[in-house]
This record gives sequence, structure tokens and C-alpha cells, in this order.
Amino acid sequence: MSKRLVLASNNPKKAAEMAALLAPLDIEIVPQAVLGIPEADEPHHTFVENALAKARHAARLAGLPAVADDSGLCVPALGGAPGVQSARYAGEPKSDARNNALLVERLAATEDRHAYFYSVVVLVRHADDPRPLIADGEWHGTILDTPRGAAGFGYDPLFFVPELGQTAAELDAALKNTLSHRGAAMRHLLARLTTEPL
Repeated sequence: MSKRLVLASNNPKKAAEMAALLAPLDIEIVPQAVLGIPEADEPHHTFVENALAKARHAARLAGLPAVADDSGLCVPALGGAPGVQSARYAGEPKSDARNNALLVERLAATEDRHAYFYSVVVLVRHADDPRPLIADGEWHGTILDTPRGAAGFGYDPLFFVPELGQTAAELDAALKNTLSHRGAAMRHLLARLTTEPL
């Protein structure tokens, strides 16, 4: 019998990615929206604090274990921006297109186009879990001026992976899960869950 785990995200593409990554452990992923749970506030300045806040929020309202990730694009030439503000880089309402346009604009006069996606995944067994499982991952690439590809979401169309000659938005889902920051973080989490099951 599979265990149920609430995913603290209302992003359907992120839910699909994480469900595929957790499938080997026979864990049923229940997106929080299915349970009527609203998105948590993300007031913190670090990825780990935001992920923990989201996981505790979902676990408290669902009465189930919960997993959350907080991730973003970090561009060293921009002092690490957009960072934790990645989803809201161009302000509210959230817009991938406006975020991407602003990123290209701010990098226009910069030769250093190195960037990396960073993800922290936090799993809590219950809302007040004193020892959450925490895992992270990175994915390095460069930023293009023109979007390429129709898959993925967020900054994927601008995030170019030199060794593949493709953007993250040009990769098929299985390959992206193998390479991505979230994939790396989830593999670390899966390794922890094999020795510390739900």
C-alpha cells in the first residue's frame, strides 16, 4: 500500500516532475490544491527557509507528511539574482515571460552569462517535525538572449546547457529530471528515504 505525501506546490508542471521522481518509492503524491490547501507565504531570504515553511504549512492543513521545494535561478553577475525571488522577479502577478524579459534586459551589458538553478527539497513527517529531511541540488549553464524550446517552465527556455547544446526547455522530461537541480535534490532525498522511510 502506497504512502500518501502532500506536495506543497500548486504548479502542475512541478507536481508532475516531483511525482515522477518519487514514483520508485511507491509514494502517492497528492498536490495540495487537490486538498484545497492554498499556497503558503514565502517571506524568507533563503531557499531552505521557504521550503520548510511551505512543507510545514501543507502538513499542518493536510494532517499528512509533506514535501516542498524552493528553487530558483542564480546569476552570479547579478549578485545571485533573481534567487529566491525567481518566480516574482518582474513583480506581481507572476509571469514567466516578464521574468525572462527582465533577466535578458539586466544581462544585456554583461559578458558573464554563467547561471545555475538551485533547489532545496524539504520533507516533514508532520507539521512540527523537529528533524526534517533536507536535500539540495544545482544545475549549471548559461543564459541566452533569445528563448528556445517549448517544454519546461520558468527560465528553462533561456537556460542553455553547453554540453548538450540545448536549453532546459528543449530537453525531454526524463532527461531533464536526470540532469536538473530538482532531480539532483530529489535523488538525495530518495537516498535518505531508503534509510529513513516515512
